[in-house]
Amino acid sequence: MDKPISDLRILVVEDEMMLLMMVEDILAGLGCKSVAAAATVKQALALIDAQVFDAAMLDVNLNGDKSFPVADELARRGVPFMFSTGYSVDGLTEGYRDRPVLKKPYHVRELVHAFSILVPGRAPVAVN
Repeated sequence: MDKPISDLRILVVEDEMMLLMMVEDILAGLGCKSVAAAATVKQALALIDAQVFDAAMLDVNLNGDKSFPVADELARRGVPFMFSTGYSVDGLTEGYRDRPVLKKPYHVRELVHAFSILVPGRAPVAVN
């Protein structure tokens, strides 16, 4: 696989530490310029205030808290984002039902494909 999402600055908001580290490693290996990770809404909002991101992936449920305040701030700043969840997409609020959702567990190809279609100007990567 080449590096279809190289040079992107990505925010990953995920409360499962093993999954978070795996996603960080995958994205870094695919050539992302930077990958910032947060496990809570508070951490994510602090990162958004401190850095500029090209795209983000938000776990819907962060140890009982919903990531919608993070989604609201990303949307306000025009940063494209997707949700990831192991639950039904019915839990998304009305304003975010049109956002891409990556269902857990997902494969690396699905992760790359999702980011490649999320960021304008990127050629979509086929998922086999």
